[in-house]
Amino acid sequence: MANIYQIGAGLVGRTMALDLSKDHTVFLADNDLKKLELIKREDNSIHISKVDVKRLDEVSDFIKYADIVLLAVPGFLGFQTLKNIIINKKDAVDISFSPEDTLSLNELAKENNVTVIVDAGVAPGIPNYILGHHDKSFSINSFEYFVGGLPKKPKPPFNYKAPFSPIDVIEEYTRPARMMINSKVITKPALSDIELMKFGELGTLEVFNTDGLRSILKTFPHISNMKEKTIRYPGHAKLMTKYIDEGKFSPEKIEDTVNELFEEWKLEPQEKEFTILDIILKSEREKFHYRLYDEYDKKTNSSSMSRTTGFTATATVNLLLNNLYQESGVFPPEIIGRENLCWKFINNYLIDRNVVLKDLSLSTN
Repeated sequence: MANIYQIGAGLVGRTMALDLSKDHTVFLADNDLKKLELIKREDNSIHISKVDVKRLDEVSDFIKYADIVLLAVPGFLGFQTLKNIIINKKDAVDISFSPEDTLSLNELAKENNVTVIVDAGVAPGIPNYILGHHDKSFSINSFEYFVGGLPKKPKPPFNYKAPFSPIDVIEEYTRPARMMINSKVITKPALSDIELMKFGELGTLEVFNTDGLRSILKTFPHISNMKEKTIRYPGHAKLMTKYIDEGKFSPEKIEDTVNELFEEWKLEPQEKEFTILDIILKSEREKFHYRLYDEYDKKTNSSSMSRTTGFTATATVNLLLNNLYQESGVFPPEIIGRENLCWKFINNYLIDRNVVLKDLSLSTN
């Protein structure tokens, strides 16, 4: 049993804390005391603290006795908070998906003899682990994945609900999308290259460019073609493009827009939704195709996005606590996935929680 100090008590944070508290002592921090108290009502063993993550001294005091830190704050707060955790000589798992290059903290982590795994969510996260696992045994030359979380009953005009902070979703829509095309890194606007794709029984959905490859462009540049696209109901990308064209995401209007979208995109209690993730890898002779589909869990009142993201993160925490990866530095999941025991551990952990990747490779060769 370890002392896990978790920063962030949103929808995903709740799922992670409740999962980790089954086998460990969890200390949970957030700036919202109401969120903390609601989670503690579900599991009284969880220790709660109100902490302002913008105050680095408060964070340092909070994590003083941590065996490991789990970071789950909005992206714009992630980088400096993670840097502070490293300076405090704490191992960490980070799902903040900050816009900065977290791998730039690698030398600092080595100096402080700590292990940090970043981008350990559903995506980036699971596709990275799988890529690392297959790249070790095959000469992968093409990698792409498509991911999205959507309500089962879409409501116009957005036909979307956000399982986490709207500001992070807006970041996805405004951050330029990087991809690898014929061994060259190409940048395109987010929301571009809209395509309609069929996803089994879900029917036809739209996909468009976002910046989900992140670290892979740097760690696996030998793969000549790579892309990531976000999945939404048809029409969503054009509406968000209109928001951009009207300046609603500009610094002057972003606060009002976030407040508007917070209400429009808020998941209602017990609202049914799903997460879909499609991963396709190719080598000269092999094609690997995996699909993850997960729905709102009525038994635990947990959204699919909180389950798929949260359990990947808690699996990664337990991977480190079990000493399955012990090198010092900052590592993305594709590096960890190259160790067969590590990917096997992550996958089994997810299966135990009914988050199952189906292998569609035979039907798509």
